[in-house]
Amino acid sequence: MMVNDTLLKAVERELKFRPLRLRFVNEVETRFEADTQRQRSRHMVVGGLISAIIYCLFLINDYSFRPDTFLTAVLLRAGVMLPIGLLILWWVYRGLSPLLRETLMASTVVIATMISCVIFSQSTAPYSYLDVFSFGLILLVGNIVYSLRFGYACASSAISLLIVLAFVLPYDPMPPEAKRLAMCTLIATALFTLAANHRFERSERTAYLHVLREKIRAGYYLKDNEKLSQLSQTDALTNLANRRQFDDMFLIRWQEAVEKKAHVGLIVIDIDHFKAYNDHYGHLQGDQCLRKVAMAMRANSRDADLVVRFGGEEFVVLIANASPESATSAAERIRCSVQALQIPNHGVSAQSVVTVSVGVAVLYPSVDLTPTELLSQADEALYEAKRQGRNRIWMANQADLPSGGGAVGGLSRSAQ
Repeated sequence: MMVNDTLLKAVERELKFRPLRLRFVNEVETRFEADTQRQRSRHMVVGGLISAIIYCLFLINDYSFRPDTFLTAVLLRAGVMLPIGLLILWWVYRGLSPLLRETLMASTVVIATMISCVIFSQSTAPYSYLDVFSFGLILLVGNIVYSLRFGYACASSAISLLIVLAFVLPYDPMPPEAKRLAMCTLIATALFTLAANHRFERSERTAYLHVLREKIRAGYYLKDNEKLSQLSQTDALTNLANRRQFDDMFLIRWQEAVEKKAHVGLIVIDIDHFKAYNDHYGHLQGDQCLRKVAMAMRANSRDADLVVRFGGEEFVVLIANASPESATSAAERIRCSVQALQIPNHGVSAQSVVTVSVGVAVLYPSVDLTPTELLSQADEALYEAKRQGRNRIWMANQADLPSGGGAVGGLSRSAQ
């Protein structure tokens, strides 16, 4: 979905102040041509093929109406107009710039008119001139079937009328009354089809503006929804995942581990003596401390790991496809990175710095186990790390895990 303020404003202006001119401002016109070019080219090619077939079928009329110039008609219709027309349709099908596409398609109207005029003017058969009344079909093809852009439709129609006039006026077998009637009919046909052409193009462009506006607005809605979704799953203070996102991802990772027969690791982290830190420095400074600790955890975790602010000063890291060794290593990196921040905690003592205690548990999921059991074991390991003196990690004891657990025995590491 697109989000473009400038384009949206341009579209709104076009819809509000639609002038008689059809062309949009450059930015919108470029977008319009880019979005409609393929469909328009196909429409023109299909219309051109149908028109080519009908144009060649007029050889039946040439054979029965003017046998004296039938060979000339075959040469001009099938030998000249058909190859030129098919070549132009092939180019249009392959893709051309809007200027070249419209120019070439308009040229087929002019060339077809010229050839038709040559065929009728070369014949001495009675009533050959009646063909002139059918030339309006050529204008109909250009203005309605091709739906040439209005400017090109006007140009091709005007040139075609001039060509017909140049051939009709000096054609003596045609009575003056028939000449006047034929030209009036052709001019009327040109005007009617041009009016329809203008209305069609204006409707097409207006409909496109409405569609484009809705697409842009949908882009804004999607962007807003993404922001809301992100906010609903992100902790505002630390910018880590929140409990809601953890609950969703925990179930997903657990199910993936069941399907792939892999381990799931969970690290639970608690900031040591954080209440004393808050009491000494105040809540604003406490928030700063939480942000720094969160950044250290994120920086020292893999991209695939989900780092979560679980609540208060407690954090969780969910590790997919974990082993006891890799989970322990990840926990130690986090513990060391927080201690390395050297954030003073004078609420404990003048020499104290902020540290964390870490509990680690790794399970091989089975049908007999639930994600809650993994979280419970990691929590127990965290409390054991605190009982052992804080600023250390503790791996859940295998003996304490339900059957099927894949953890190692109790393990403690500290910075002592």
